[in-house]
Amino acid sequence: MSKRASSKYKIDRRMGENIWGRPKSPVNRREYGPGQHGQRRKGKLSDFGVQLKAKQKLKGYYGDISEKQFRATYDEAARRKGDTPENLIGLLESRLDAIVYRAKFVPTIFAARQFVNHGHVKVNGVRVNIGSYRCKAGDVIEVKDKSKQLAIVLEAVSLAERDVPDYVEADHSKMKATFIRVPTLADVPYAVVMEPHLVIEFYSR
Repeated sequence: MSKRASSKYKIDRRMGENIWGRPKSPVNRREYGPGQHGQRRKGKLSDFGVQLKAKQKLKGYYGDISEKQFRATYDEAARRKGDTPENLIGLLESRLDAIVYRAKFVPTIFAARQFVNHGHVKVNGVRVNIGSYRCKAGDVIEVKDKSKQLAIVLEAVSLAERDVPDYVEADHSKMKATFIRVPTLADVPYAVVMEPHLVIEFYSR
């Protein structure tokens, strides 16, 4: 389970944005940051500060991935041919926990990682309990039979606040999803603007 799961709302407030688009986000009521100094007027961010915030926002969106893991994802994106920002988004969206979240098997990305870690998910018929497992186009992700009636699963399926994107094909009657293709930045249904090019600039300094 993510170390920051209990503090996920602080990420919204630290960023000053409702990055998952949740109705319960405290940013909907308080747009200032957490803590006793959160209401102080913010100065203009430097270029470095803008890049750092973009990195923290993208890293936080995927369940506050560890810096080591996020840096490794960047390194892989930079190593691959093509546009590095697009590669970065494609790699992040190929994570098993991200696909479980996109398929609406669970309500939040934090719950997705815990759900995978606890062994509730199979990929191509084989149980996988690593949230960062990288799926390939055509992989079939399904909830184990014994886990299909869990309250968290039933709650997620009924959520109206987000839809399943077209690069994931989900069958909620069977609790099975197919990762159709690796998406581009334009395909991903972020609730706020993500700027992966600034993340690339941050690590390229």
